[in-house]
Amino acid sequence: MNAQHFPAASQRGMALITSLLLLLIITVLALSMFRSFGTQEKIAGNLREKERALHAAESAQQYGEWWLTQANNTATGAVAACPNAAPLNANAGQGQICGTASSQSLETLYGFAGITSPLPWAIQYTTFLPPGMSVTPGVNGANGDPPYFAVPGFYIADLGEAADGRGEAYEIDAYGYGGSNAAIAVVESTYEVTQGVTCRSCQ
Repeated sequence: MNAQHFPAASQRGMALITSLLLLLIITVLALSMFRSFGTQEKIAGNLREKERALHAAESAQQYGEWWLTQANNTATGAVAACPNAAPLNANAGQGQICGTASSQSLETLYGFAGITSPLPWAIQYTTFLPPGMSVTPGVNGANGDPPYFAVPGFYIADLGEAADGRGEAYEIDAYGYGGSNAAIAVVESTYEVTQGVTCRSCQ
């Protein structure tokens, strides 16, 4: 039996061309992956800073809610107007409640659909530096967190009698920064205090 032999002349160079094409495709894929890694790192960093800003704002908001119920703060009533002045310092025991006549809350002043005024707000707010947080450039916080851009702050407005008629309603607006002034978060809550309050709407 004679084995049949086919000429290989027509197949010469095909392996080299195929290998070069595959190498080119792999190179293009590798370059696009390296580019996407840089973009994903930026996205992850931005998300982290937004989360840090949100946590800072929530810390100030929760402190404002706690402050309302301490040492008969609500029994003093609201300040008729909270003008643009130096901020109060919650870490030094300062704080205040602003009347609805002056602001009807920050939502009316600036509109949360698109805040036009730069933070911090152009009214007298109260700053609160949570324990362990650092706002000193180059100095990490107590738990190793990078420093924040600025101290968080909050603003409390007296909304009058609560809807259920059992207490006074307050609105707490708070803001916080991440590592730069580009990462800002604003939060808001409505809080009812039912004991020891001065009912402004009942006078």
